[in-house]
Amino acid sequence: MSQAVSAVSLPAASAAERRAAVVRLSLTDFRCYARLRLDIEAQPVVLTGPNGAGKTNLLEALSFLSPGRGLRRARLAEIDRRERGADTAAPWAVAAVLESGRGRVNLGTGHEAAEGKSTERRVVRIDGHPARGQKDLAQYLSLVWLTPDMDRLFMEGSSSRRRFVDRLVYGFHPDHAGEVAAYETVMRERGRLLADGSADAAWLDALEDGMARHGVAIAAARAEVIRRLDSAAAERTGPFPVPRLVLTGEVDAWLGEMPAVAVEDRVRDALRAGRSHDAAQGGAACGAHRTDLLVTYVAKDRPARDCSTGEQKALLLSILLAMARELRGERGEAPLLLLDEVVAHLDGARRAALFDEICDLGAQAWLTGTDDELFAGLRGRARFFRVLDATVMPR
Repeated sequence: MSQAVSAVSLPAASAAERRAAVVRLSLTDFRCYARLRLDIEAQPVVLTGPNGAGKTNLLEALSFLSPGRGLRRARLAEIDRRERGADTAAPWAVAAVLESGRGRVNLGTGHEAAEGKSTERRVVRIDGHPARGQKDLAQYLSLVWLTPDMDRLFMEGSSSRRRFVDRLVYGFHPDHAGEVAAYETVMRERGRLLADGSADAAWLDALEDGMARHGVAIAAARAEVIRRLDSAAAERTGPFPVPRLVLTGEVDAWLGEMPAVAVEDRVRDALRAGRSHDAAQGGAACGAHRTDLLVTYVAKDRPARDCSTGEQKALLLSILLAMARELRGERGEAPLLLLDEVVAHLDGARRAALFDEICDLGAQAWLTGTDDELFAGLRGRARFFRVLDATVMPR
């Protein structure tokens, strides 16, 4: 069933706000949505409704307007809409009209189904023309998101925090995604050859050289962004806690002591010396994949992992709002904010501060929740929709 929803006009954003905003979102066969067209103003958007109604699916669709695997990190085929009892699924597509200080642009992306092939491919179109790749999306839009799955970020293993850091870096350095992909490729190949026990030393040298070059580039980009966000978060006062952000890891420590070229040499030496150990244990004992992020609640001098659930949520918001401010300063316009169930675990003062920050940033934030009243502080400043059974209705 096709569904088109138009919003009642709200006051237009002032030129000073310089926001990037989605003013039309169209979905085709995206999870629970067969067809949807949502026309909106360049304002914050509040989506409320019961669990399972389709609110998060809308945010996930928006997240595909940036490079990567979206906010759920789902396989492309998992998103295809499947009729109940059907053997096949229809490939999904997302299209959006983006309005910014540079005018309007049409962005489109979707799952390209290749019959008889197991590989997945996401296609991207910009103003109707094929893009060179997902990275081109970053020229037009930055996104920052927070989901309930991230609430346990400080309690989980280091791999989740590395992905979180890399997502932060992508906002400033889109090429970082290519460095990460290249690093993971050569690291996997090295591990396979060590496990086989048949690789010659020259080929291992070449792979380890790739790990050193890509790994140090990754570590340097992470260090620059984390230093920047640590400083930006420390400048703010208010109800959100100030976090201290520190990257921990062997390569990260070396970068603080010596030039990048010297760190590359040191990584190569460590990988070469560790071949026997890595062959026996699997993986690699040295490299950018060993980095972790340590976050401390400054006022209490307490690691984030030891803080309450509400404090951890507030620390995450502090980091992401610092990123949004830095992106606005760098790009001249605020990023799109996707905040899923964001008000859970926030007290009234922090809810009010969050809403004010969103409006002060001039950001188009998309917020979800089950209770309209928790978003009362945004009335008159945002557009409210009710979502029920994959149907979106203006409030």
